[in-house]
Amino acid sequence: MPNNAPGKCQVVLTLLIVGVIIPGMIGAQSSPENLLLKNYRPKSIYNIPRTHVEKAKYPAIDMHSHPYARGPEEIAQWVKNMDAVGIERTIILTSSTGAKFDSVYALYSKYPNRFELWCGFDFKDYDQPNFGPAAAAELERCYKMGARGVGEISDKGKGLYSGSGMKAPGLRLDDPRMDPLLVKCAELGMPVNIHVAEPIWMYQPMDSTNDGLMNAYTWRLDNQPGIVDHAGMIAILERAAQRHPKTTFIACHFANCCYDLNKLGALLDQYPNLYADISARYAETAPIPRFTVEFYEKYQDRLLYGTDMGFDPAMYRITFRILESADEHFYETEEFGYHWALNGFGLSDEVLKKLYRENALKVMRK
Repeated sequence: MPNNAPGKCQVVLTLLIVGVIIPGMIGAQSSPENLLLKNYRPKSIYNIPRTHVEKAKYPAIDMHSHPYARGPEEIAQWVKNMDAVGIERTIILTSSTGAKFDSVYALYSKYPNRFELWCGFDFKDYDQPNFGPAAAAELERCYKMGARGVGEISDKGKGLYSGSGMKAPGLRLDDPRMDPLLVKCAELGMPVNIHVAEPIWMYQPMDSTNDGLMNAYTWRLDNQPGIVDHAGMIAILERAAQRHPKTTFIACHFANCCYDLNKLGALLDQYPNLYADISARYAETAPIPRFTVEFYEKYQDRLLYGTDMGFDPAMYRITFRILESADEHFYETEEFGYHWALNGFGLSDEVLKKLYRENALKVMRK
């Protein structure tokens, strides 16, 4: 074998890293020496209380979902699931405008008391000098159609984008070009659900020290040149909230500040027009229950219940277990891909009532 040819051990190591196993090359993956990180699925050894929460303790409004159901039968099943678990209403973030929004609205508007539809922004011609008036007109058209908010609008570091492939590289939420749209949202009373950045471990080196590696490597941002980092994205959110005090912003997923909720808290302290939804960040906060509960208590008037994970009853129930129970050290690998053990928050009735419904009504009526 040439000196520069990879040896058998080097080949096996490479295959382990990329998740490829050739039968017969190494032993079964059940062997701890050969177990892949992505296949690690621990089970709790502790004989401690396990709570099954069948239904939300109080009627809930899911402030963060998407048009997961694709036709009348699936939508009807979704409504049945909502009845079974205590979801009063679901906000469908279509991120869409034009014909796409109209088609989604036509499906879900058959249940006007159970679903509320939000539209997107039309970023067509965002890089042209005349951008603004036409996009604001489309926003108002969607409002007249039935849209009651805007979202989910995203910027993960390269610029804003909405549904139906509407991308605007380099355009930020605090850009003056966004003023006509955000002012119109204030005039119409349409909150804006904005996804900024991603969890911090997606920006960190993909090595043995990365706490969120099992999910981080899939959505990694550390290897993308020219991307605005986490701190930069939070600064953009802050400038937008400051620039448009009459516009209600909802920073979804805790503004991706789960690693340091104090950063989100500082924004909530400063900007009364800013809220945060808790959707799709249960596994990211449940490992630190005491700190998280303190955050919920302090900002109980500014947090919104949301899911962002489909409409299966089991999905809702795991969110209820985390929010309502005092369970300790349990895993949830069906909904979440992390290796972390989770814990319940045991939130008070006062906080649950606001989180599940009262804060949502406050935002929706603005």
